[in-house]
Formats: sequence, structure tokens, C-alpha cells
Amino acid sequence: MFCTKVKWLAAIAAVALVALATGIMTSAATAKDIVLSFYYPVAVGGPITKIIDGYVADFEKENPGIKINAIYAGTYQDTLTKALTAFKSGEPPDIAVLLSTDMFTLIDEDAITPFDDLLKTDADKTWAKSFFPAFMENSQTGGKTWGIPFQRSTIVMFWNKDAFKDAGLDPDKAPDTWDELVADGGKLTKRDASGNVSQWGIEIPSTGFPYWLFQGLTTADDVRLMNQAGTTTYFDKPGVVQALQYWVDLSRKYKIQPEGTIEWGTTPKDFFERKTAIMWTSTGNLTNVRANAKFPFGVAMLPAHQGRGSPTGGGNFYLFKKMANEERDAAFKFVKWMTTPERAADWGIATGYVAVRPDAWDTSKMKKYVADFPAAAVARDQLKYAVAELSTHDNQRVTKALNDGLQAALTGTKTPQQAMTDAQQEAARILKPYQ
Repeated sequence: MFCTKVKWLAAIAAVALVALATGIMTSAATAKDIVLSFYYPVAVGGPITKIIDGYVADFEKENPGIKINAIYAGTYQDTLTKALTAFKSGEPPDIAVLLSTDMFTLIDEDAITPFDDLLKTDADKTWAKSFFPAFMENSQTGGKTWGIPFQRSTIVMFWNKDAFKDAGLDPDKAPDTWDELVADGGKLTKRDASGNVSQWGIEIPSTGFPYWLFQGLTTADDVRLMNQAGTTTYFDKPGVVQALQYWVDLSRKYKIQPEGTIEWGTTPKDFFERKTAIMWTSTGNLTNVRANAKFPFGVAMLPAHQGRGSPTGGGNFYLFKKMANEERDAAFKFVKWMTTPERAADWGIATGYVAVRPDAWDTSKMKKYVADFPAAAVARDQLKYAVAELSTHDNQRVTKALNDGLQAALTGTKTPQQAMTDAQQEAARILKPYQ
């Protein structure tokens, strides 16, 4: 009995020792892991987080010894605020996806490091040149590359083919010019005898990102809103004022769009519910529209005027400062891994964002996707006409000045000329220290 008890205790001790040794080895292995924090701009939960979690798991499997802690930080604005707060507290993220337009703000805060110093091999240098040039306009300044395109977009025009057919229009032809948009919009707008509208011809959202949608008009009018250095804006140029006048006229003169402000978040819902026959929105909504529109729809480039085009939009990868060399190398490895042609194609198909490099469109998976769904290639084809999204030093305040002016004109409290004159004066005041 005594011997049995001794043997039993000895067995327990042996198991404990093995467990302890295993725990020590596990702890030692874990201690050697490089752990990177990755801030990503989306609320917790939902399909996007599942995709990102899947990528992280795959990367960790292929790269033992590197752990990625994905932190879902809310909106782009929330994520920027949290990232900069963490940076100033001494515990910044290692990697973050933030708006491409946040580049100057992050540089001014001395929060990020350029990718150039990491491009040590020919393969690295080739990779850095593999992205669409239009996306690099908001990723480079001063001869350096500060951001790497990831979830990027342009504005595209969606139209309800059934609504076009009902209005006697060719359901397979979207309006190609400003004049055609007005003409088609008049036929698509449905009013009863009392003047109540059940279907608008078009909705261009004016909340959320009004400056961005506005660039869809200014680019077509062959004007830019700022210089490449982010130190000067051109809000009061004649072409800018003319573009705003046209936007105002869609509701007040032509009466084919609701007056006042149009909500960014509810515009797709209005399109699904046939409250508008045409909408302008991000190509990032492509998957959403494909899943929820209960009617045949088309996707087209924005209509032309003096020219054609759209601003780019969306988020870039940034590397924050204060990383040790081995952490920085691991973070760089993750960014390269996330932007391979195959993964860029996969991400574009899953989300509707534009695959950010031309060779992603040559992958077999993307070729099949485009063959089955040609609308997916519209945003890519529009990139040849695309310009940089509004981005300056002190970008949030400058953008607010423009947005306030746009709202004033669209709600009728100021003329387009006065609104843009006031916006330019405010922007010039804000940017004076950077000139």
C-alpha cells in the first residue's frame, strides 16, 4: 500500500515536472516571438474582420515566430485618433491601415517611417514599383514612399437597369457626360400629380465624404483641389466653382436629385429600395450592391465634362516609428505578404476594393471573376483618369473648411462662388505655416 502510494506520488511528480518543463519551453518560445500590433479601421465583428483574421492566421502559419495582434479600432477617424494617442503615449501600433490622405498628418506628427530604407533587395524595389501609379499619388511625397496601397477605391456610378428600361432609356448605357446625366435624370425622376417624388434620377451623397464626391465633379471639370506638396489649395478656381454650381443645379435647377444633404450611409439603401435610379459611391460598395440589389444593375465610370476621372480613395499600410529593427523587418514582411498579386486579387474580390497592382488582374482567379462580373473592372479602368484624393498638411481642418463650404452651397445658405471663396480663405489661413 505504502509502495503503491509512493509510486503514485512519483508518477504525479514526473508528470508535473514534464508539464513544468513543457511550460518553460513554451514560455521561452513565446518570449522569442516577435509580436506586432496591427490597427485596422473597422468595428469589431462582421465579414471584414473574418477576412483579416484569416489573413493573419495564414501569415502566422507561414511565418512561425511572428505574431500579429489585429486591433479593430472603429472608423478611419477613430483609428487615426487611437493610433496617434498610442504613439504619443510611447506605445504606438507597429502597423496600421489608415486613410491615404492621413499621410501628411502622420508625417507632421513624426509618427511613421518611410518604406524606402527597407527596400534593400531588387525584389523589394520591384515590389515598391508594382502598384498603380494613381494610388501612389497619395502614398508618396518629398521623394519618399510613406504608405503602401491596400484597400483603395475610386468613385463609380451605379444604375438600375430596370429603371432605365421603364423610363424608355437604353438599360445597358449609362449617362456618359454631364449633359446626358441631366437628360437621363429627368426621365428617371418619378413624380405624382402632387409633385411628390417616388424615385429620384440621381443621388450624390453629401455627408460623410462630401469633398471626395465633389472631386468626382472637379476632376471631370479638369481642375485639382491642391498641389502635390499639400501646402496649397485651389478651392476658388473657376472650374471648382463651376463644378459646385452643377452639383447644386442637379437639385435646384434640374430637380433630379433631393435638395439639401444626402446621407452617405443611406444612399445604397435608397438604391436598393428604388428610391434613386443612379447613385455615386465607392467601388468598395461593389460587393454590397451585388449581394443586395434585387434588380439588374450596371457600373460605369463617372460622367465626363471637360475631361473624365475620379479621385482615388481608401487606406494604406503605414509603419510606425519606435520599432526595433527585427520588429520593423517583420512588419515589412507582413505588408509585402498582404500585397502580393494573389492576395490583392483575393481582397478585391472579397470586398469590392480595387486590386492595387496591375499584375493582380492577371491572376487566374481575378480573370475568372472579371469574366463572370465585368463591372468589377470599371474602377480599374478608371484609374488612368484618376487623381489624388484631397490631402494637405493639417488635412482634417482643411477638409472641414471645404466640407463646410459644400454644405453651405448645397443647403442654399451661400452661393457656390461665396462658399468656395470662404473655404479657400480658411484653407489658406490654415496652411500658411507650411508654405
